[in-house]
Amino acid sequence: MTERDDWGSRLQTDRPHSARVWDYLLGGKNHYPVDSQAGDLILEHFPEFAAIARVQRRFLVRAVRFLAKDAGIRQFLDIGTGLPTTDNTHEVAQGIAPESRIVYVDNDPIVLAHADALLRSTPEGACAYLDADVRDPQKILTQAAQTLDFDRPIGLMLLNIMGQVADEEEPGRIVAELIDALPRGSYVALSDGTATSEPLQAAVAAYNAQSVNTYHLRAPEHIGSFLQGLRLVEPGLVRSADWRPDPDAPGTPREQGHAAGAVGLKE
Repeated sequence: MTERDDWGSRLQTDRPHSARVWDYLLGGKNHYPVDSQAGDLILEHFPEFAAIARVQRRFLVRAVRFLAKDAGIRQFLDIGTGLPTTDNTHEVAQGIAPESRIVYVDNDPIVLAHADALLRSTPEGACAYLDADVRDPQKILTQAAQTLDFDRPIGLMLLNIMGQVADEEEPGRIVAELIDALPRGSYVALSDGTATSEPLQAAVAAYNAQSVNTYHLRAPEHIGSFLQGLRLVEPGLVRSADWRPDPDAPGTPREQGHAAGAVGLKE
């Protein structure tokens, strides 16, 4: 039995899953009642959380646009993909450079079920989906090499994923392993929620108490330390909403500032 064949046996509908809750907060339809209930609980504690989710999605779009248009990156490894929505990594990258090649990685079975929506590449490029956990970087790297050329620069996307790795699971080591495998000229885009609000921390604690996945808010400096050894492109580590914002983008209220993001170059 293949991983795709047995996804249904791994699908738990009695407890929330992060990808499905995130989908609910972004206004999607690929979730179960238990996920919307968890999302509502989060919003009850911290009503601005849905706005943060949207800010994080816009950060992805701007980061991929920068990598494809300004940095000339034509290969992307997106770990912690989540459910397909608008402006996925391949849509943004291939909209700029149709020959771009993208590997998506996630271990949520419902994402696997929707993987075909992520694999609709342009004829010139390629898309692949790996059913793997960020905690197993060597498996990811080995399988990604079937689609990506690790002798050429790669854009590694780590958006809202390292917060799902507890400190005792050594997230810094995991990121270092991934970065070590990248050739020079590669970039890493990373963002996560920050422990900068007591209501937000209460919301995350309530979510963690009932979810299959737990999330771990960290200080911005801690998040930035995962990119140690890379040269951060301007403006460095900032609120995700403040990373190269679009000139015509709506204003970003202060409550949308509880996430940090940066893009670093491996020289």
